[in-house]
Amino acid sequence: MDETLGGGATAVARAHSNIALVKYWGKRDAALNIPAVGSISVTLEALYTDTRVTFRPDLAHDEFWIDGSRSDATRVSRVLDLVRARVGHEQRVVVSSTNNFPTGAGLASSASGFAALAVAATGAAGLELTDRELSILARRGSGSAARSILGGFAEMHTGVAADGSDAYAEQLLGAADWPVSVTVAITERGEKSINSTVGMVESAATSPFYPTWLDSAAEDLSEMRAAIAARDFARLGQLSEYNCLKMHALMLTTRPALLYWNAATVAALHAVRGLRADGVPAYFTIDAGPQVKVLSLPADSAVVQATLALVPGVLEVRGSTLGPGAHRLA
Repeated sequence: MDETLGGGATAVARAHSNIALVKYWGKRDAALNIPAVGSISVTLEALYTDTRVTFRPDLAHDEFWIDGSRSDATRVSRVLDLVRARVGHEQRVVVSSTNNFPTGAGLASSASGFAALAVAATGAAGLELTDRELSILARRGSGSAARSILGGFAEMHTGVAADGSDAYAEQLLGAADWPVSVTVAITERGEKSINSTVGMVESAATSPFYPTWLDSAAEDLSEMRAAIAARDFARLGQLSEYNCLKMHALMLTTRPALLYWNAATVAALHAVRGLRADGVPAYFTIDAGPQVKVLSLPADSAVVQATLALVPGVLEVRGSTLGPGAHRLA
């Protein structure tokens, strides 16, 4: 976008939340937001962020609105500065985002939010970026946002380059290539008590398990890639649970301990195990928060949703298919 365009250039984008099956926790480079380990995720059709970006010549600072309330624009501006540097334009921006699910509650709203921002900001600026370039841009706002640029199954690479140019996500399978259902059990709607970025720093500094977490990541990634390639649902689910519990063990041994779960979280885990004992292949995963996500085959999604809805303390249950990558709405 050049100076002749003037103010008012606008774009709207939608990006979907993603849930990591092999998770990342910790950063290789905090300034560039490069994760310390790779990750593999699924993008969820049912959970998404819509973001509008408008360039405004009359503003002295960026404005950021989320779900109708004005919020701190520091992280948003860091991503916008990269877009402005790329096009040689200094106009400030109004960003307005809306989530159709609880914000900051362990449902990856930062992933969908920064992926939508990357697509909308570059669109308003007149840039045409590849998925890889958009993934790198979104990563600067949130490490997991790099994966929400893509639909279906996506893998995030940590890379080795000092500038982060090879730290990006790429698609492993499209949403339609292997239909998998995800049921989300929401046990709290408020924001989690400890921000993930803060928690990662504390874990790296204090948990005795952190070196093992780093050393074992490559094996988990390799096994998950193989499970996805073979469409082996049991193997995928078992590894998802193992990697999830390994990450939370890391959190629990952080000083002070990062305990994101509540009573309903634990009850939901037992409910999932009960489903398996009854012959229903269902597997849980939990990110940095109290919400439980359950993987199942489409034919079993109704019974999984009904079972989780009966768990004491579960406030809401949402079912989802796998979703598309981030895209322009206008």
